[in-house]
Amino acid sequence: MDETRREIANGALFVEDNRIAWVGPTAQVETWLAQHRPGAAIDTMIDATGCVVTPGLVNCHHHLYQTLTRTIGTGDGKILFDWLKFLYPIWAEMTPEAVYVSAKVGISELVLSGCTTVADHLYLYPNGSKIDDEIRAAQEIGVRFHPTRGSMSLGESKGGLPPDRVCDTEDDILKDCVRAIETFHDPEPFSMLRIGLAPCSPFSVTGDLMRESAALARTYPLVNLHTHLAETKDEDRFCVEMFGKRPIEYAESVDWAGEDVWFAHMVHPNAAEVDWLARTHSGVCHCPSSNMILASGIAPVRDMVDKKVRVGLGVDGSASNDGNHMLGEARMAMLLQRVGWPGFESRADRFTAREALELATLGGASVLRRNDIGSLAVGKAADFVAFRVDDLAHAGSLADPLAALLTCAPAQAWLSVINGRLVVRDGQFLPFELPSVIETHNKISRQMLVRAGVLS
Repeated sequence: MDETRREIANGALFVEDNRIAWVGPTAQVETWLAQHRPGAAIDTMIDATGCVVTPGLVNCHHHLYQTLTRTIGTGDGKILFDWLKFLYPIWAEMTPEAVYVSAKVGISELVLSGCTTVADHLYLYPNGSKIDDEIRAAQEIGVRFHPTRGSMSLGESKGGLPPDRVCDTEDDILKDCVRAIETFHDPEPFSMLRIGLAPCSPFSVTGDLMRESAALARTYPLVNLHTHLAETKDEDRFCVEMFGKRPIEYAESVDWAGEDVWFAHMVHPNAAEVDWLARTHSGVCHCPSSNMILASGIAPVRDMVDKKVRVGLGVDGSASNDGNHMLGEARMAMLLQRVGWPGFESRADRFTAREALELATLGGASVLRRNDIGSLAVGKAADFVAFRVDDLAHAGSLADPLAALLTCAPAQAWLSVINGRLVVRDGQFLPFELPSVIETHNKISRQMLVRAGVLS
């Protein structure tokens, strides 16, 4: 995924500290070391024969807390608004521990799927919960993290979708946004933690909060803006009835446009609106599995990519997907574009495996305004993953082992290095033992469901 999109057979990487120092054919690495690092001691040597090594995958949209409520509503086939109304009261039972443990589970699952950078959207903070709770989990794992301080202020009593009890005052929201940025945000190159601001959606915040959040973010370096937009036809109708504008017109009216903005979903833009996204350099996070499971529609990603819109991929909420597999999400993106979207016939050549992988790497890096990740190139962050292609699921794929990552069944990462640090090796997750975390997570999930009356 470098500038020339090289694919190196029998390749090698040499990493110093947290950066890639050399990449090329294995046959040349000893010569390079002798010339440029004579006498250097090699701390760790990894033989990845039988693997494809790629840049770490970048997840641009998630709701990690939703691992607590998987399968609720998705199995029955609820659409977005009905699904949200059903789940809001359950999420209102979350505690700080619930946010922390659910983030550990969600991020661990993502890392094992090849993800090295995670952007999360936490937009409700019941019972003393804070963005700090998920940040602590991310730091314990060692993932590159872009948490966004989400918010909801437009409750049912004011014409919004969420119940009032899960909303906060806009003064409190903005004060905590300042606190989160000034406590955690690191705009420096190779940063492991950058805060974004993320009013949840047109149907859960006011226009004033959208404007004030944008103005606040732009007083700090590299604080991005994020929200859901153009996800469903119901949202289109809501925006026209509430604001007299379509979702993208509304976003533009509240100063949400530009390289510091990225929108989740963008399923229903018309042709002129895709042109607007390209012209304003606003980013888009495509979430194919969630859009399918909630029957939201098929985003016109082919059209957006062709018009040079910045497009990345997201797993989206664990409860509107029920999985956290970034390589699997790239596969779904490829397949969904081949099926086509309303008004376009199905075409098997509409989206290639390499294009889907590019969305998950360089695309995500661009959406998050990062030029230090997304490719295997000298000077870039040492974020890379390896997937085995000499196993049962990939038998017979020797003609194109890179494409096999997308056309065959999604694999788990055999190796993951994040910021120069081993996080997965030989398929084993290294930061901590997972069974006890899963047990605690499931206990908390059950307690929430009991309190909400879903389980007895």
